[in-house]
Amino acid sequence: MIAKGWIWKPIIAGLAGTSMHALFLYLKTRSGILPSFQPYQSFQLALSRWIGADVPAFARINRWLPGKTGAGKGLIFGVIGWILMGLVFFPLIGLGPFATGSGHGIAPALMSLAMLLTYSVVLGTVYATLETWER
Repeated sequence: MIAKGWIWKPIIAGLAGTSMHALFLYLKTRSGILPSFQPYQSFQLALSRWIGADVPAFARINRWLPGKTGAGKGLIFGVIGWILMGLVFFPLIGLGPFATGSGHGIAPALMSLAMLLTYSVVLGTVYATLETWER
């Protein structure tokens, strides 16, 4: 029995995006860039308090995202996520807009943008590739 595409495509795309994101964070840690800026841990703690888990949303909104390619849709998804993180989540966890309250200037905002785009562009590209395999 073959699993439905709506099940396996988001899982594979999410794993690819997560793998690339993890590699990015590994390189960030190994290179010593902004060692005290740990937005993922702060964000996960806040999510745990609010809803108990992180819910991947890309597969649900993919068809409504502007862009013709998976990478383009992933880019838009990442920028939207970055804006929401910068204006909603960072202030809610006490870091201020775009983490300006962390004491590191603009670096955390740029780092979070790079982290989100690394994840979302890979996610969008893999998801779009998997979509074409079924056709």
